[in-house]
Amino acid sequence: MGDPLAIPKVRFGTTDLHVTRLCQGTAFRNMQRSAFNKEGEKVLRYCLDVGVNFVDSAIAYGWGGSEELLGKAIAGRRDQIVICTKVPPTRAPQSENGPGEPARFTQSHLESQLEGSLTRLGTDYLDLFLLHSPDSVTPAAEICASMDSFVGAGKIRYWGVSNHSAEFVKELYATAMGAGSSPPAGIEDYYTIAGVSTADDLQSRPRLLESDMFPAVRELGLGVLAFSPMDQGHLAPGREPEPGSPLERICQTLDAVAADLSVSRAEVCVAWVLARPEVTSVLAGIEQRSHVDQMLAATSLAIPPEQKKTLDEASERFSKQWITYHDR
Repeated sequence: MGDPLAIPKVRFGTTDLHVTRLCQGTAFRNMQRSAFNKEGEKVLRYCLDVGVNFVDSAIAYGWGGSEELLGKAIAGRRDQIVICTKVPPTRAPQSENGPGEPARFTQSHLESQLEGSLTRLGTDYLDLFLLHSPDSVTPAAEICASMDSFVGAGKIRYWGVSNHSAEFVKELYATAMGAGSSPPAGIEDYYTIAGVSTADDLQSRPRLLESDMFPAVRELGLGVLAFSPMDQGHLAPGREPEPGSPLERICQTLDAVAADLSVSRAEVCVAWVLARPEVTSVLAGIEQRSHVDQMLAATSLAIPPEQKKTLDEASERFSKQWITYHDR
């Protein structure tokens, strides 16, 4: 186990939060999103032990289950951790696989959800409180006023959004600044070298982030938490893509670069995301303690220019080929 104090930390946007470049998530894919996930609890505690100080959760992850798990893992160690959690524009579904009832981001809804998160996490404040996805109804002024009231009450330190458009992020920021209230401090969004998930208009989400969101991030000084470096597991070794597919081709490129650098495919994926100067930290839902060490190593991996160019070109190719291939 390395020295936790030796792990470098970076500033999240213009806040006074200093975070590790690896953020441990609780949206586990192969383990329970619940307080009874013993292995998940061990992984979270191991992250703290080795110095990872940034963790992410959401109300919708097990509908409170992941927050309860995180609360157990950090008990007695709150001062060592920067906590981010997210509120969805829906209520908890009545059945396990049923849809949740839509909910507007009114102050009363946000406040009740925030109080629930604080209870489950066992803390009296959050470092980051994000809107998980748009409700597409509530005006920016109403959202900004609500979030500012939570900051003023000491319930949250900073707030932001996840999976929102750059246009709305800029509107929120301008609205808050015009009102003299606390502006959004950062975003959480999908950014990966591939990009299996596409936007509603079938555009590549990584390319959309680069063209629309990153300029806004630079202009406003926002922090960026980039999730899914392994593209929802599609880039994970052992998950064989269809022969001849764009996914197979980008995996082959990743493996060639990984071999050149004597590292793993996962390390290359993480390092590629962190090579973007706009990205503060990369979010990974790590499920094994050994993988924590691997991902931490990736945060200090500098990809040489020649290999970086190869990877960038592969990413661009994937974006152009995937939609046609996927919709054939």
